[in-house]
Amino acid sequence: MADQYQSREERRKQKQAQGIQKTKKKPKGIFKKIFLTLIALGIVMILAGVGTFAYLVKDAPKLDPKVLKDPISSKILDMNGHLLTEVGAVNREYVNYDDIPKLLENAVLATEDYRFYKHHGIDPIRLGGAVLANIQHGFGAEGGSTITQQVIKNSFLTPEKTLKRKVEEVWLSYQLEQKYTKHQIFEMYVNKVNMSEGSYGMATAAETYFGKKLKDLNLPEVALLAGMPQSPNNYNPFTHPDLAEKRRNIVLSLMHQHGFITKQKMEAAMKVPITKGLVKEEKRKIDEKPYDSFVDAVIDEVKQQGDFDIFSDGLTIYTTVDPKAQKYVYNMLNSNDVINYPDDKFQAGISLLDTKTGAIRAIGGGRNQQVKRGFNYAIDTRRQPGSTIKPILDYGPAIEYLKWGTYQTIDDKPVKYSTGQTFGNWDDRYMGRMTIRTALQLSRNTPAVQTLQDVGLDRAKKFANNLGIPLKEIYESYAIGGLKDGVSPLQMAGAYSAFGNNGFYTKPYAVIKIKLRDGTVINTTPETKVVMKDYTAFMITDMLKSVLQYPGTGTRANVPGLHIAGKTGTTNYTDEERRQWNIPSSSYIPDAWFSGYTPNYTASIWTGYKDRSTPIAPGEGQKIAQDMFRNLISYVSEGEQTSDFPVPDSVQQVRIEKGSMPPVLASQYTPSNMVITEYAVKGNAPSIVSTRYDKLDSPSNASVKYDETNKQLVLKWSYNDQSSAKIQFAVTVDDGSKQSSITTDQKSITIPNVTPGVTYKFTVVANNGSRTSNSAVASFTVPKAPGETTPGNDNGIGTPSDINPGQGNGQGQGNGTGQGQGTGQGQGTGQGQGTGQGQGTGQGQGTGQGQDSVQGQSNNKDKGQGNSNGKHDQGSTDHNSGTTDSGTGEHTTDQSGT
Repeated sequence: MADQYQSREERRKQKQAQGIQKTKKKPKGIFKKIFLTLIALGIVMILAGVGTFAYLVKDAPKLDPKVLKDPISSKILDMNGHLLTEVGAVNREYVNYDDIPKLLENAVLATEDYRFYKHHGIDPIRLGGAVLANIQHGFGAEGGSTITQQVIKNSFLTPEKTLKRKVEEVWLSYQLEQKYTKHQIFEMYVNKVNMSEGSYGMATAAETYFGKKLKDLNLPEVALLAGMPQSPNNYNPFTHPDLAEKRRNIVLSLMHQHGFITKQKMEAAMKVPITKGLVKEEKRKIDEKPYDSFVDAVIDEVKQQGDFDIFSDGLTIYTTVDPKAQKYVYNMLNSNDVINYPDDKFQAGISLLDTKTGAIRAIGGGRNQQVKRGFNYAIDTRRQPGSTIKPILDYGPAIEYLKWGTYQTIDDKPVKYSTGQTFGNWDDRYMGRMTIRTALQLSRNTPAVQTLQDVGLDRAKKFANNLGIPLKEIYESYAIGGLKDGVSPLQMAGAYSAFGNNGFYTKPYAVIKIKLRDGTVINTTPETKVVMKDYTAFMITDMLKSVLQYPGTGTRANVPGLHIAGKTGTTNYTDEERRQWNIPSSSYIPDAWFSGYTPNYTASIWTGYKDRSTPIAPGEGQKIAQDMFRNLISYVSEGEQTSDFPVPDSVQQVRIEKGSMPPVLASQYTPSNMVITEYAVKGNAPSIVSTRYDKLDSPSNASVKYDETNKQLVLKWSYNDQSSAKIQFAVTVDDGSKQSSITTDQKSITIPNVTPGVTYKFTVVANNGSRTSNSAVASFTVPKAPGETTPGNDNGIGTPSDINPGQGNGQGQGNGTGQGQGTGQGQGTGQGQGTGQGQGTGQGQGTGQGQDSVQGQSNNKDKGQGNSNGKHDQGSTDHNSGTTDSGTGEHTTDQSGT
């Protein structure tokens, strides 16, 4: 047992000895394990770091070149090439690296990243230097980020300060340095930084604060701009000049510290007042409100030109706007100084064009517009045009395709559409036959519809489409403005301008050309097209001029001294709409228009309310469109030439007999009040001359005989009747005190109970109901009985009872306190006696001569005695061989004594 124990003991000791040996080898194994553990831990940490980095940057934005491209505002220039406004997401003037002044580059490098050209996007030394600079010069003296990091931050990242954003910034900065040169990155920075006042980029800031180009800035100005990006609003010299000055001086000291300027230059620049060279306050901002409506048109047109972004591409846009006209339109819409509006909700849309070019000179987008780029009533609205459509759909096509003259007549009568639907005139009256000029002048509806029916719907639609009125379909109701989709004032102005431009149409445009940042110029002016014959344009124009003349419907829009053509237009509610919206009566309307033009300007104006259910009440509100047109055209035309619309060779002026059906030319006998002057397409004028007022053959050989027995005069005349119509004779009898008229179909009349000593004058005119003749005349003095005197007159009268032409002398003498002398001569054949006696006081002298030529013979001379102041009237004589009717002669004398 002892051996076993010993053996066990020995075995135990042996095991203990072995354990001691193992313990002595342990230190070497621990170090190895620690080393291996540290390596493993390092690998794990690296992997964890890489994983964490990868995790943090997994959502980082891609380095998109499009995002790096800075959005640059576009400049809009007016018709004179002057800056009107800028449009864009930001206000930015872009500058290429080659155009960045070295002085500005040095200022930026000294302030933001003086080791910019030595690092690869991340600069640990710069980071440490920034901390030191902030201790030495105050917080904010230098930033820890490199220029590369700031470009990334301004382009891709949010301003939040988190580890994730910082890691993303580092990662993207490294990528940026791999893909772009240092000059490209510096150019990005200069153009990207926020410079307050809504401006981005230092070139923009140079214009904003100093009114200069970047290359023209001096040292203090450069230092001011270089210091602003760290806190642009706090360092804005307009609002915080004290902080801006401190920041500028820090930049100057950093430029000296890094060897970019001398100490003397630094100190001299620091002494310059911060306000020196700043733009004056009154010149800092352009009031953009008056131009917003026009800018809407510019934006729309730029979008239509292709792949351009007006808000970011930095375009220079040359436009057609007249800034004075645009301001006038804005003021007219937004004050009651010119127009007295019914209320603040009353709206209007105005388009003003150059008649000859179609260029938009002004746009009035609405009243009291609160939202910039809001609804534009001149461009966006689509309202029924009422009667302003009549020249476009009715009378224009009729002249163009049917070659109607302005004298063409249509019956203003009740008619129906071909569908059987009824309609009527605005005043519920019908005026019968009238010319198309009158129908347009008075805005009659039924003639307009009949005209469209004569033209045909397809041709009318084609004519309207050529004038920029985009009709997809057409119905007869369109003739009087009942369009389904409606039109805008801009479209109507474009159509009307073609009438005023001799038939040439140019789609209204606001943009003349676009200049890209690389200098490429794109001409955007639309092409001018011939859309109608010049005779159509002229005759519509001449008819529309009548609308502004009494009794036209547009007299209120007229401007004295200007040649204006135009048309009114109103719309109405259906019976159902009146019931639905509780419209009081048909005199309340939803829309009122006026479209018109001079040789220089065209304007179309719509007025009404945003919601069609709100009506324009009867009265002045329905005339506002005319008032606005008158005021606008008068303003823009002040001092301009007032030449009329030229008459083309394709038309001819014609004298039309008023009321003729069909129209015929007036004759030389048509009374002036029955002649209208109109125009015809040359070669298409009426060929028939009216005979309605042609003169009939005149009566002849009028003679008067005295029937002494019955104390009456017998008037006879001859007439050669060449007409089958019944001839009537109108005889006027004038006895010196009054006139009387007699109508007869005979060739003689008898005047009974004539007064001795009175001269009767006769006029005979032939008439067949439609025509008259020239007159024949005769006169006769009824002889007096011996001893008779003329009542109320101290005259003795000697008159042959039958004055047969021949020779005869009459002389008379009398005793008294007066003297009278007179001679009377006549030649002819026949016999006659005449005596005259009278008493009275007074003197009188006179001679009277009369001569009648006759055929016949006489061997007698008649003499009469008496003092006479002779007055001899020539008579008329029938020339019959061997027989002589008397001519008439009168001798009167003031006579004294017996």
